[in-house]
Amino acid sequence: MALDARRAADDLEARLAALGTPERAEHERRYLKSELEHLGATVWQIRRQVRAFTKQHADLTHAELMQLVEELWARPVHERRMAAVVALEDFPAHIGPADLPLLERLVRESRTWALVDGLAAHVLGELLVRHPGAAPKLDRWAKDPDLWVRRSALLAQLEPLRAGAPFARFGRYADWMLDEPEFFIRKAIGWVLRETGKTRPAEVFQWLAPRAGRASGVTMREAVKYLPPEQRAALMP
Repeated sequence: MALDARRAADDLEARLAALGTPERAEHERRYLKSELEHLGATVWQIRRQVRAFTKQHADLTHAELMQLVEELWARPVHERRMAAVVALEDFPAHIGPADLPLLERLVRESRTWALVDGLAAHVLGELLVRHPGAAPKLDRWAKDPDLWVRRSALLAQLEPLRAGAPFARFGRYADWMLDEPEFFIRKAIGWVLRETGKTRPAEVFQWLAPRAGRASGVTMREAVKYLPPEQRAALMP
């Protein structure tokens, strides 16, 4: 039987509303400076409910998944939109280069790290691991006026780098953005360098050494976290 996407989305919202509290909803809205409605469910409650749904509907088609995502996203409710992100994460084999326009729209409409980071680091990252030929399509994102699109271009490199992708594309993006004053860009550069430094410290050090004077404090503190002590000392004497 074909999935009734609207009914499924509304059912997920009802479950999440039952788990949430007004106090948490107000706290999250203030913390995220959000203009969305908040139900007060935790991230883990959202993940558990969505994962229970996706386990029950493991045979969901690409078209049904996209219909569900659109229905979840259509209402300006934070938990619904987070559920849409988790649903995309749960079906990585369904996501391909043809879905990049949709993912770009979701990133632009997110306007918060709480939604963008899952879309970028997990959904987009996994897409690039499975379809490395799509990587150049994010070159435009890396110079986009929207900071969340630029942040996504950076964070989408995490999974490919873990899978052994060349460092050059991330290095180019990060070099373009290294002088930006925007905290969320500086933090993202440091985050990717930190995680890459766990397994590829020589590449991180080689890239960062001639740029240490340009990089912000938040970028440097993150970037050197897992480098060998002698490299940390050389970069932050």
